[in-house]
Amino acid sequence: MESGAIFPLLYLPPIEFFKELLNFKNEIILIDKNEHFPKQTYRNRASIYGANGTLSITVPVVKGAKLHTCVKDVKISYDANWQRIHWMSLQASYRSSAYFEFYEDAFAPFYHQKYDFLFDYNLELLNTVLKLLKQNVALNFTEGYQAEYPQLKDFRSTIHPKITSSYQPKKYYQVFEDKYNFIPNLSIVDLLFNQGPQALKYL
Repeated sequence: MESGAIFPLLYLPPIEFFKELLNFKNEIILIDKNEHFPKQTYRNRASIYGANGTLSITVPVVKGAKLHTCVKDVKISYDANWQRIHWMSLQASYRSSAYFEFYEDAFAPFYHQKYDFLFDYNLELLNTVLKLLKQNVALNFTEGYQAEYPQLKDFRSTIHPKITSSYQPKKYYQVFEDKYNFIPNLSIVDLLFNQGPQALKYL
């Protein structure tokens, strides 16, 4: 019998992540900080709605890390000015949305202040989004790595850019939908910037 869920820590997670997280808010929520860092996942990548459709923005990590680097030990690379690129991408995508200016000051510091570790960066972003959604969610963290958690629903490999999700979201207005129609399950920022305080009701 499942009595909670275990999640990976993602960068500006997709809407599905928050839908599931809030489903378990009254149960045990475990964030895995000891898993081996998998490449090409939402742990350091987010999908937003750009002027040409879906746009992936990726936080670069320090190269040369061992294959089995623990996710809490993965360092962010600043060899390229990715923070400026991400912030410009967010502005270009959402400046004309109804609520970008409403939330802009909450997100701007993440693209000017440097963080050493990806895990710390993602955690602060997650807490910021939960605060904007006015949700108090008790997050617990793993103390070691376990491949399986029989008592928990495991989302560590199911919320993935290369796996088609069974999540069927309702439509909401998106800035460029007249060009490319509705794009489901983008980053939570797409929902926030377009729906504002109604985002929680949507979730």
